[in-house]
Amino acid sequence: MFDFYVQQEYWFAAIQLILAMAGMGATLTLRDFKGVLIEPKAVSIGLGIQLLAVPLTILLVIKTLNLTGGVAVGFAILAAIPGGTVSNIFTLFAKGNIALSISITAITTLACLATTPLILDFLIAPYMPDNFVMPISKIALEIGFYLLLPLLVGMIFLKVFSRHAETFSLWCIRGSLFVIVLIVIGSLGAGRLDLKAFGIINIAYVFLLTLILVMLTRPLGKILSLSKPDSTAIELEVTVRSVNLGLLIKASLFPAVVGSSDALGNTVLFTLLLYGGFQLTAGAILVWWHRGKPTPSWFLRAST
Repeated sequence: MFDFYVQQEYWFAAIQLILAMAGMGATLTLRDFKGVLIEPKAVSIGLGIQLLAVPLTILLVIKTLNLTGGVAVGFAILAAIPGGTVSNIFTLFAKGNIALSISITAITTLACLATTPLILDFLIAPYMPDNFVMPISKIALEIGFYLLLPLLVGMIFLKVFSRHAETFSLWCIRGSLFVIVLIVIGSLGAGRLDLKAFGIINIAYVFLLTLILVMLTRPLGKILSLSKPDSTAIELEVTVRSVNLGLLIKASLFPAVVGSSDALGNTVLFTLLLYGGFQLTAGAILVWWHRGKPTPSWFLRAST
């Protein structure tokens, strides 16, 4: 049974990403991309933090902690992926600027066709075997087929079947979460998620990275004079990343083979899944924290 999962791991990763992006697309219209024109400063700062500050921060973490192997590669993948749809939901609950959150998610998702392979190539190369060549074209093609195309399909579904788009999006996201659960179960059953082999110290490193990303936006927001709602949106966008895409990249770079153990690939997988769990916890705490603050006046006006 678990041999079947190992044989089909790539497609499990692809399907969960397709469902997640179709669900996200069914919540987006072209108006959501106009945030660049409406709030150019906040959007530009958000994009700069996502595409420059986050990769550089993670590079600094890797170098400072002297990380090697699967944890370093897992961190590099986290640096290369954009924010996910869950960040938009958390932003809404946290009373952040939801329009800004959606704009940054949408734009970084489109941009990752070019940025993800480049960031990966920059960060991963030192930790891979000497004969490894980064498959930049393959990764870009996979992002196009499994991320951008489903996103477009979801947007078309919203345009054509607007009355059913919310239900469609809900079930797509539920389906994606279900497939991720299958990935965890399949990986556990195949012996690919070994807590003892991963080690407590690596768990601490992943937890530390989560804290660093949570705290990254706050000082930058103050320095750049971001409003509280804008800072909240970017804070959650940076923290809650598209682990869905990370799982596909992992499956593409480190394909599972029946009867063969890949310690590097297994550690990368564990790192991504563990960060996924930590980021949801961090997002929930940030929602609780921000909801305890006075409600922004713009939010009150929008609600009346």
